[in-house]
Amino acid sequence: MSHDPFAQLKALNPAKRRAVDTEIRGLAPDIPDGAARLAEILGARTVRNKFGEHLAVKRWFSELDGCEPLEERVNASALGLLVPGAPEEAADPQQWLFLDTETTGLAGGTGTYAFLVGIAWWDAGGLEVEQFFMREHSEEHSLLVALAERMAERRVLVTFNGKAFDWPLLETRYRMTRTIRPPAPRAHLDFLHPARNLWRLRLGSVRLPELERHVLGWNRGTDVMSELIPAIYFDFLRGGSPEPLVPIFQHNQMDLRGLAGLSSRVLSLLTEPESHGRDALELYGVSRICERRGEAGRARTLYERSIAAELPPETDRAARTRLARLAKREGDFALACGLWERMAGNSREGFEAYEELAMYLEHRAREPRRAASVVKKALLELRRANRQGTVSPMAYRRTRARFEHRLTRLERKTGRPLLEPMEPESPGEPAESNSKTE
Repeated sequence: MSHDPFAQLKALNPAKRRAVDTEIRGLAPDIPDGAARLAEILGARTVRNKFGEHLAVKRWFSELDGCEPLEERVNASALGLLVPGAPEEAADPQQWLFLDTETTGLAGGTGTYAFLVGIAWWDAGGLEVEQFFMREHSEEHSLLVALAERMAERRVLVTFNGKAFDWPLLETRYRMTRTIRPPAPRAHLDFLHPARNLWRLRLGSVRLPELERHVLGWNRGTDVMSELIPAIYFDFLRGGSPEPLVPIFQHNQMDLRGLAGLSSRVLSLLTEPESHGRDALELYGVSRICERRGEAGRARTLYERSIAAELPPETDRAARTRLARLAKREGDFALACGLWERMAGNSREGFEAYEELAMYLEHRAREPRRAASVVKKALLELRRANRQGTVSPMAYRRTRARFEHRLTRLERKTGRPLLEPMEPESPGEPAESNSKTE
């Protein structure tokens, strides 16, 4: 059987129906046969405006599995770590509108529709969830108008990867109507990037279901696979059963609930990491966010506490490297040198520590002989790493060239030879002289 590459696009065109079917079902001629049954299953209502109709579903969730709703104003310092220079409205959770879409494609582009748009907001100690669904493509205008009305009521958009996908897609859909102006959020909080900083090292994946399970402590259970969602919708448009769409509505609701719970967890952690941080990796994640936002003093304190709380070896080296850089930038060479001395060794951070220590001894302490001694140790460690195969050939050549160049310069400064012929790299390979001139 031949495959029609345009089958999905054709599914977006109005379906042809017999007049008798239309009269019996009470639907417009282009609405799929299963739409009435879908509305009945979901308890959905038909919403009408000047652009037409669409389905809407509302549900209120009284609890978020242990996550407290944000009802008071957000700490200004924590908010600044998320969105520097955020307007005043962003500090008010009552102005937040959570948003998540289900689309006809995962790559975006002008041919992709957001057929289901879910929004949510804090209300009466819980979370109000509302979903807009277009039963076929001509209902898009009506859906977009309803979304614009909700966004006018709450001006702060909150998403998970929405800055890169959901909101750009919706802005494109608004512009393609040529009649409906895209809403303009006063602020856009996206929790994907803070989630990466806080939990990627521990979890690897920062997909929302993984964060719900390992960070929020709850399991959403059986869930539809995201890659199957477009095909399920297209099958509905072609007259397929509406039942497979129900898990998509539930998936969208769970994404919104997960996003709301995650936002509460992230903000509590950014506000008081010392009391809300559950492990050293979370403290390290907050440290990185503080450093990126220019809060060097707070970053230093949290790096020190994450190191004291026993990070995994690789992350520990990264934390010490970052802490040493901050100390160097602030002129605290006592701390920086102590960190470099403890880190020096066979690792990327270890060779950086050797180099930083040599630079300090040469330029700050004015002790070129001690600097040369550090460089010699680094070269010996580097040769050992090369023999053991723990450093790539390219990294080995580049790092060796830097250290040899520094040693040659120190030799000229002291007026006496400091370099010795290097040992053969492998049996049978002649020793090479490392004396170089600039």
